[in-house]
Amino acid sequence: MNKLRKLLFPFSILYGIITDVRNALYFANILKRTRFEKPVITVGNLSVGGTGKTPFVEYLLRLLNTKYNTATLSRGYKRKTSGFIIADASTTMEEIGDEPYQYHHKFKSTKVAVDTNRVNGINNLLEKHPELDVIILDDAYQHLAVEAGLNILLTTYSELYCKDFMLPAGNLRETRKGAQRADIIIVTKCPENLTNNSIEEVKRCLRLKTNQELFFTYINYSNHFISNIDSIPINEVNFNEAILIAGIAKPQSFFNFLKTEYTKCLSFPDHHNFTKTDINRILVEANGNKIITTEKDFVRLKNQLPANQLYYLPIQTSFLKDKEKMDKIILDYVGKSSRNSKIHPGKNR
Repeated sequence: MNKLRKLLFPFSILYGIITDVRNALYFANILKRTRFEKPVITVGNLSVGGTGKTPFVEYLLRLLNTKYNTATLSRGYKRKTSGFIIADASTTMEEIGDEPYQYHHKFKSTKVAVDTNRVNGINNLLEKHPELDVIILDDAYQHLAVEAGLNILLTTYSELYCKDFMLPAGNLRETRKGAQRADIIIVTKCPENLTNNSIEEVKRCLRLKTNQELFFTYINYSNHFISNIDSIPINEVNFNEAILIAGIAKPQSFFNFLKTEYTKCLSFPDHHNFTKTDINRILVEANGNKIITTEKDFVRLKNQLPANQLYYLPIQTSFLKDKEKMDKIILDYVGKSSRNSKIHPGKNR
């Protein structure tokens, strides 16, 4: 924690008290919680951004949408609309936000919807598509108005929530005790060669409850860059001439995977709306060479930069071990769930 954040620590204590009281009001049924008949899976984190949530949601979609009628519901961060929207063939990124648009573009059989009010969003989804078998709530771990049957919490290996503090001194949205609501905890962005000793250290830090499952994942980078017109092997790109662009939270792993000593890297805020000034700067820096970006940024840049220059690097979530166990938990929950039954029926949250 840097010196400025240490000065803000009293405000973190106050914010932690406020979030704990809010949560307690939900679990005391003073604030209303709604349970739905269909299985609901919540994916989220305790910290603000950068935990690998988008590729993990895509992992769930690849697992589920060939077997079940699946939907995702997101807030639609930084979209230029309001209320409930369900994506169709004419939907634009500006209408639903970059992450939902990415899901919509990649998973054609998945219903993709946005609504700040998750209860209202689920009601609308089920009214319009009663055939749905499961709904994935994207970035909704703190949305306790919905009583999900399965809660999945993500935390990065390099910034575990057990070592973090509440905002503004740290990056936590709620206190560490919020992790007790999780049925599954995923440690993301791990080194591929993570040792058993390191895994045990993480377990000791997280202090899991007996009914919580823990898994370790890493970012699996593609060996090809993709554009709107073609794909090229990574080893055919001269990174001393290419430029790397990222407008995501904590982009360092993306840069580190690709850059050389001489590669130009431009970083922008998460979910950044690229202005004409930004685009001109990128074009000048690229000087006619390839522009490599993340898939989420590609969604926002593809209509603003030349198609023969702009490429993105696909990524996927991969498990260090126990992938089959993880898949079985998810598939069993969706396949056997009745009226959104809790995966741990007697669990005290």
